[in-house]
Parts: sequence; structure tokens; C-alpha cells
Amino acid sequence: MAIVKMKRLRLLAMAECREELLRLLQHMGCVEVDEPELPDGDPLWAGLSRVEDDRSAQAREVQAGAERALEVLRRHAPARGRPLDPKPEVAEGSLFDPGQAGQASQEAQHINHLDARMGAIRAEQAKLKAQKAQLAPWLGLDVPLETCSSAQVEVQFGTLPAGVTREQAQQALGELAQLTQAGGDSETRACLLLCHRAQAEGTLEALKALGWSQVHFRGWSGTAAENDRRIDGQLAQLEEELAGIEARLAGMGELRDPIQRLADRAGLDARREQSKQRLRSTGKTFYLEGWAPEERWPELKRALEPYPCAWEISDPAPEEYPKVPVELKNNWFTRPLNMVTEMYSLPAYGTLDPNPLMAPFFILFYGVMMADMGYGLIMILAGSLVLRKKKPGGTMGHLCGLMVLCGISTFIMGAVTGGFFGDFPTQLAKLINPESTFALPALFTPLEDTMMILVGAMGLGFVQIITGMAISFARKVKSGQVMDAVWEEVTWWIVFAGLALAVLGVTNLVILLGGAMVVAGPLLTGKGLGKVTGIFGSLYNHVTGYFGDVLSYSRLMALMLAGSVIAQVFNTLGAIPGNIVIFLVVSLVGNALNFALNLLGCYVHDLRLQCLEYFGKFYEDGGRPFRPLDMQTKYYRVVKQ
Repeated sequence: MAIVKMKRLRLLAMAECREELLRLLQHMGCVEVDEPELPDGDPLWAGLSRVEDDRSAQAREVQAGAERALEVLRRHAPARGRPLDPKPEVAEGSLFDPGQAGQASQEAQHINHLDARMGAIRAEQAKLKAQKAQLAPWLGLDVPLETCSSAQVEVQFGTLPAGVTREQAQQALGELAQLTQAGGDSETRACLLLCHRAQAEGTLEALKALGWSQVHFRGWSGTAAENDRRIDGQLAQLEEELAGIEARLAGMGELRDPIQRLADRAGLDARREQSKQRLRSTGKTFYLEGWAPEERWPELKRALEPYPCAWEISDPAPEEYPKVPVELKNNWFTRPLNMVTEMYSLPAYGTLDPNPLMAPFFILFYGVMMADMGYGLIMILAGSLVLRKKKPGGTMGHLCGLMVLCGISTFIMGAVTGGFFGDFPTQLAKLINPESTFALPALFTPLEDTMMILVGAMGLGFVQIITGMAISFARKVKSGQVMDAVWEEVTWWIVFAGLALAVLGVTNLVILLGGAMVVAGPLLTGKGLGKVTGIFGSLYNHVTGYFGDVLSYSRLMALMLAGSVIAQVFNTLGAIPGNIVIFLVVSLVGNALNFALNLLGCYVHDLRLQCLEYFGKFYEDGGRPFRPLDMQTKYYRVVKQ
């Protein structure tokens, strides 16, 4: 498998065909429209300018309105679909039917208007409830709130702290003043002050010393009780209106489908309009630059032939490689690894696709770390069920496919180590018959053969490192860097082979040859003092580097051991009471937690081994993904016509 070879497309066509051609390219989904690089100062290109009729904002607004309406329906008329239902299909012609889109847009606007009205009602309710809370202390006062001072009498509504006693308040009042308490709470007391003008100044000063705070009822008329009853009536009306709107929205569930189609159509329109902004136009013609996969060019050429346009197709020059989009071409086995590659970084254009080189190691290592038949069966069944029922694409499809492949590896390694939810069958057999010695057959077990598993894990790591070096060697030779490959990869292969032969007692000549090449490499390629320092630097970096890399693979043994021990601990705890029901509950809950922990943990550690220890030997990242103008939608799968 390899990276898909891209072609640069340059197309010049009549402006009257622009919309139709863009729809054609979107229908085919094989061209990424790019910003053209026009030569400066060339009069041939001087008349080209950006397309002015930008309707992407309008399409985004329609899409946002449809999404808001769908969110309202999700709250008030939730769908009854099943989680594993696949995306429904819609014909391309039906999706772009202007009549259906117009009707759906009106319905979405109506739903959003009702939702906005609900928001306004709730805001008004909150305001009225705040007014009720303000009036509550004054309900026992049968005095109109608009009562104000006269030429002879000072009238004030106000509050005193709850800690002020009646005697303290009376002492602050003059002979011609009266303080009537209306109500209060644990913090304040609502009072009405009536005082003759002659004593008003002194009385107010004394009350303010006690904490008097005047309350104003501007815009109110009638007593507090009358206003409270009026507010209750308004709240009842608003609540009735709110219930009516909610009932209407609850009955609008059948509008979900047309509004979802509207959202998908608006999203496609917005993407097409964004691509249109990358075009250059003279008013009568337009110019397009982009990228297309080489394997799709014959099909694209046939589609363009009926239109009055001219095109040029060319291979990108090496200096253009950083700008060329990357699309990976994989089969059923390696395609799920796109999830891993995209999470790290796509390979640079013109380099290797890492998926086929990584897939066997990633899947095997995951199985080694998880190593349980029960967990493997769950992964296989869950991944297969989602793939079959929901038919997901993109990252979700890759995740489910990877889960199935890793589940198969996990099941095989579980069969090798005799693990089925830890030692679940053995513990269950002992509960049924205490004298039972039943145990699943195993070639080795994590608890009894820990050292052998550790050596095997590091051996697998060494194989992957050697594979990475071999890939690096092949790339260097292909690009003409033969001596670099000799002094780098070949030198250390000889060192590794020499160490093995020396340990086995076969010969020491090979290790001496390897040592000589380690010294000769920096002497021949270095300059000046760098020849000497290069020897020590190369020796230190490679010895510590390879040792650390190989040691990193001990995590394969560590996670296998941890998962096995945790499962056995839960099984043992469940078996202690001697009751099968308790055993099943404790074991299943514990194994579920262990499975969830290892499902993520094994993926993270496997990803680390690939990205750091393996990719570092040969992988050149930095590619940007191929983003063609296509028919990818959120709610429906478009059936092309």
C-alpha cells in the first residue's frame, strides 16, 4: 500500500458554467480546490480577481438556523431512533430540491421563533417572580404603594435590620411620628413611616443610625396585595402560553427529517461557496486550481468533456511536495490504522505510507497486552455489531475496524495464556465443586512465566526496531544515500549480530568488525575535531538509544501482567463468600472495570511504541489531509444520481 499519487489540475471555463461545474466536482468528490498561485506582473493573469458573489455566509446562516431548530426538537420532541441505526439515505436530487428546502427553511424559522418566544416568556416570568419577592414583605400593609409625602406629612416606605427591637425604633421616633411594620424576614423588617414635617429631619436621622433604608415603588399603583394578585394573573397567563408552545413543539417531531435535510444541504452549499472563493474570475471566465488523485483523472476527464472548458493536468514538482495533500490508499486490513496515523500525523507526500508497516505490530502488541479470550470476544462482537448495524465511516469506522482486529489478536493471545476473564472458569469450577482442578490449557501464564514474557516482549521490540532500520536503509539506498545507510544501519546490524555471536561463543570477529565500523563512520564523515567527538557521540547515542528503545517494550509484559492480576483479584474476591450469585456479580463488575481500563491503556501504550520507538527510525511526517469538495453530510447518506 502507498500514498495516493496526486495530480495538479488547472482548469479555465466560462463563468456561466461555474455553478454547474462546482456541483459536478462536489458530486464526484475527487477534487480539492486550492488557492491558485498566479505569477506576479504577468499581463495574462492581471485581469483575474476573486469571485464577488459570496453566498457562504448566507448558507452558514441557514445551516445554523436548521441546527438550532433541531436542537429545539431534540429537547421537546426527542427522536425514537435506535443508537445503532445507520444514517438514512436521501437521493441527491431530493436533497437539492429548492421547493423542499424552502418549506423546511420556513418550518425551521417557525420553530426558532417559538423557541425565542419561550425564552422571552421565561425572562418575563423571572422578572415577575422577582417583583413578587419584592412585594412579599409589604403584603400586610393596606396602603397604596404610590402614597407619597405631602406638605404636612413625610411618608416613607423602608426597611430596618431585623436586630432592631421595637423599643429602639420607638425611641428614635418623635411624638408626631408613627412606624408601622408590614412584614419581614430573618434579615430585614419592612415598615411604613408617617411623620409630621416638623419632626421629619430628626426622626430620619435617628432611624438612619439604626439602619433605616428607604424603599421606592416607582411606577406602582395600588396596594402590595393588589399588585401581587395582578402578577399572579400574569404568571398564570404566561404559564398557559408556555405550555401551549411546548405542546406545539412536542407535536412537530415529523419536521425533524426535512430540517435535517435542510442542514445537510446548507452545509454542502457552504462548502461549495467556500471553494468558489478560491477561484479567480474575469467576469466572463473563471480559473480553478486544485488537486485530484491520479486514479480518478480518467473519470474526471470524461465528466469535464461536455463543458466548454480547457484543463491541464501535471505531476507536482518535488519542491511542491509540502503543499500536496495526502490521501492514504489501504486495504481492509490496514485501513483501520488510519485512525492511528491521523492521530499522530499524516506522512509527507512522496514518502511511505506507514499503515502496512505498522499494522502487524500494532495489532499483535495490543493482543499481547490485553491477552484475554473474554475481552477479545467482547471487542470482536462489539466492533462487528457497530460496523454491521450502523455502518459508520471516518474515525468511528476506523475505530470499530481496529477493535475487531485487535480483538482477534487479544483472543488468540488469551488462548495462548489461558485467560478468560482472568481465571473465571477455574474459580467458577471450584465454587461448583471445591475439589475441581479444572483450568484452561495454556502455553505459558503471566504469573508463572513472567521472566520469559519479559524477554519475549523485548525480543518483539527488537524485531520491530530492526524492521524500522531496514525500512530506513531501503529509503536511503533508493534516494542515493548509500554511505549514510552503510555507516548508520549496516554498522549497527553488524554490531548486533556480533554481540549475538559473541554471547553464543561462535566468534568475536564480527563484533570487532562492528566496533571498527562504529569508529570509522565518524572519522570518514566528520570534520576536524568532530571526527573524535563524533565517535563518542555516536557510540553513546546509539547504545543508550537502542537500549532505551528495547527496554520500552517491557510495557508489553507489564500490561499483560497487570490485566491478568487485576482480573484474578476480582475473581478471588467474588469467590470468597462461596456464593455463585455474589461471585458472578463481583467478577463481572470487576472485569468490566478492568476491561475498560485496559481498552484505553493498551491503545495509548501501543500508540506510544509505534510513534516513538518505531516511527522515529523511518517516518517523515508533516502531510496535510486531502479535503476534496464532496458530499459528506451529518445526518443523511447522499445517494448519488
